[in-house]
Amino acid sequence: MTETTVEPAQSSKTEQVKERVGEGAQQIQEKAAEAKVRTREQLGQQLDTRSTQAGEQMTSTASALRETAEKLRGDDQGQQANILEQIAERFERFGSYLTEANGDRFLRDIEGAARRQPWLVAIGGTALGFVAARFMKASSSRRYDENGDGGSGVRTWEAQSTAELPRHSAVAARGGGSQ
Repeated sequence: MTETTVEPAQSSKTEQVKERVGEGAQQIQEKAAEAKVRTREQLGQQLDTRSTQAGEQMTSTASALRETAEKLRGDDQGQQANILEQIAERFERFGSYLTEANGDRFLRDIEGAARRQPWLVAIGGTALGFVAARFMKASSSRRYDENGDGGSGVRTWEAQSTAELPRHSAVAARGGGSQ
C-alpha cells in the first residue's frame, strides 16, 4: 500500500517540474521575442541615421557638381556642364530618397527590387563578393609585407619540426648526411 501512496506524490512532483520547465521555456521564448524586437528597432534606427547622413552627403555633392557645371558653362564647355548637371540631378534625387526614406521603406524597396530583378541581385552579390575578396587579399598581402610573416608568430610545420630536432636529426630530415 505504501507503493500506491508514493506514486501519486511522485507523479504530482513530476507534473510540478514539468510545469516549471514549461514556464521557464515560455519565459525564454518571450525574452527572445523581446530581444528580436529591440534588435530590429535598433537596426532600423541605425539604418535611418546612416541613410539620412548618406543622403545629406549626396545632396551636398550634387550642389558641388552644379557649381562646377556653372563654372564650365562660363568657360564655354557646355557639353561637360550638361553631363555634370545630369549627374548632379541623379545624386540629388537619390540623396533626397535616402534622407526621406525610413529603414522599413528602404528595406521594402530593396526587397521589391530583388523580387523584380533577381539577376541584378545575383550580379551585385557576385561583384560585392569579388570586391571583398580583392580587399582581403590586398590587406593580407600588405600585412605580410609589413610583418614578414604576417605577424602571427606561427611557424610552418616544416620549420617547427626541423627547428625542434637536434642538429644531427635536422640534417638527416633534410636528406643530408648521416648521424
